[in-house]
Amino acid sequence: MGVTTTISGTGKTLPFLTHLIWGRWFSLFASFLVMAGAGATYLFGVYSKEIKSSLGYDQTTLNLLGFFKDLGANVGVPSGLVAEVTPTWFVLLLGSGLNFCGYFMIWLAVTNRTSKPKVWQMCLYICIGANSQNFANTGALVTSVSNFPESRGVVLGLLKGFTGLSGAIMTQIYLALYGNDSKSLILLIAWLPAAISVVFVYTIRKISLVRQANELRMFYQFLYVSVFLALFIMAMTIAQNLATFSTSAYAGSASVVIFLLFVPLFISIKEELNLWRQNNQQPVSIPEVKIDNMIDQHHEYIEQESTNVTNRKSTDGSHKTSCFANVFLNKPERGEDYSILQALLSTDMLILFVSTFCGLGTSLTAVDNMGQIGESLGYPAKTIKTFVSLVSIWNYFGRIFSGFVSEILLAKYKFPRPLMFSLVLFLSCVGLLMIAFPIPGSVYVASIIIGFSFGAQLPLIFAIISELFGLKYYSTLFNCGQLGSPLGTYILNVMVTGPLYDREAKKELARKGLTRAAVKELVCMGSHCYRLSFIILACVCCFGGLASLILVVRTREFYNGDIYKKFRDGVQPKTPAEPPK
Repeated sequence: MGVTTTISGTGKTLPFLTHLIWGRWFSLFASFLVMAGAGATYLFGVYSKEIKSSLGYDQTTLNLLGFFKDLGANVGVPSGLVAEVTPTWFVLLLGSGLNFCGYFMIWLAVTNRTSKPKVWQMCLYICIGANSQNFANTGALVTSVSNFPESRGVVLGLLKGFTGLSGAIMTQIYLALYGNDSKSLILLIAWLPAAISVVFVYTIRKISLVRQANELRMFYQFLYVSVFLALFIMAMTIAQNLATFSTSAYAGSASVVIFLLFVPLFISIKEELNLWRQNNQQPVSIPEVKIDNMIDQHHEYIEQESTNVTNRKSTDGSHKTSCFANVFLNKPERGEDYSILQALLSTDMLILFVSTFCGLGTSLTAVDNMGQIGESLGYPAKTIKTFVSLVSIWNYFGRIFSGFVSEILLAKYKFPRPLMFSLVLFLSCVGLLMIAFPIPGSVYVASIIIGFSFGAQLPLIFAIISELFGLKYYSTLFNCGQLGSPLGTYILNVMVTGPLYDREAKKELARKGLTRAAVKELVCMGSHCYRLSFIILACVCCFGGLASLILVVRTREFYNGDIYKKFRDGVQPKTPAEPPK
């Protein structure tokens, strides 16, 4: 119900604005903007060169920073636990503070405004900054899934799609504000996402479960806008690579991007206005109630409750189960609400952990090294930014594809999401091998494949976890589900890719008769620099795809059933939204 007070000259504007601000669709629009600023970690390939050159790091040290970035970005358990005991606004506010503090300290170090920090301090800064995106994820993503449980695949695809576009969006904005200055990009990453979360901190909230007949149509409208936004950014990225843009041209491009980001607001306003009019037109019918019937029903209810209590007491004494049995033996059926321990110690979660270790670990390693890959193959700095933007844009398309297409295939053909996850990992192997054995122009194609497959993995993982283990502890479980990613990144990026690159660079120095001390920055040039490491990455990714096929076999009966039936049985009729009390 909206506010009943009206202001002279405004008619019903004030109650409608209240209805809009506390409505589901405005909350979803706010979540889009928060997620559009939550992908700063994907820009590491752009500004990592500045960190490496200004602080004099070698590739192994830079990859160590990349690992701590991925560690912060993927260890979301703290944000999940905070969300279990605090309101959404606190989660978003805490995330905005962490984002600003972490990246602002990095900017101070890179621009020499502070004394050169130690490596462990830089690792701490980037870990804190990257970890802030988990608070945005938990606040916006988990809330939106709870508000639209029957369309969770679509919602996850859209929200994670905007996160995938985040890198390309912020690239356009920073080019308009700061020009071609990668150091200033770090400053933009520090203040812009934090500001967005602060602005919408009270509008993103859980709303009573409702159903609308045109819900899917609304999501398709958001999809069309986001696809147009992605295509426009891709066109601008290609144009900026081929031609020299002036400051006004960059500003015009950024203005169009910002306008397209706000088009979902107009769609939300239109839909909430339709709902507002429908609710005001429908008369409220009050059924006739007889008092004596209510008294009789009340007495029957009390008698039934006392019987239930007596039965529970008699059974509790004879059927007590241990904690071990509850966790390992008496697990709920798939799709019901698991406890945190029941889910984490299940075989299904173990298989997901192995698959994310292999899939996300290899993809993140490739994304983090994209700048150095382009440099080693002799591409100019402008083209390297194109590779990173292509990864970001196709990251978006992967997320949208896996969200919408997996939902359609599941609804129409009972096509299990774990099988799509397996296919995505096998596709990623192709992109990794194209970097291991590059030919002219192959890095462009590899950027598209790796970006697409990397983006497609996340919505699938999050949707599978929500479907198998329920939504009761989803804010914690979906963060636990990606814990394999930082471990995979550390082993594959820090322990494998970085040392192999440095080994090849030192061989080049030896051939020139130089030592490591003779150069400030360790650089390797040639296709051999990443060949062995990316062959290893491709093999690991293939193993992850094979492991996920085990989950396909284990869950085939579950996905052949009606996995959303309980949500359809428990929905409420649509009523005007109320502000939280």
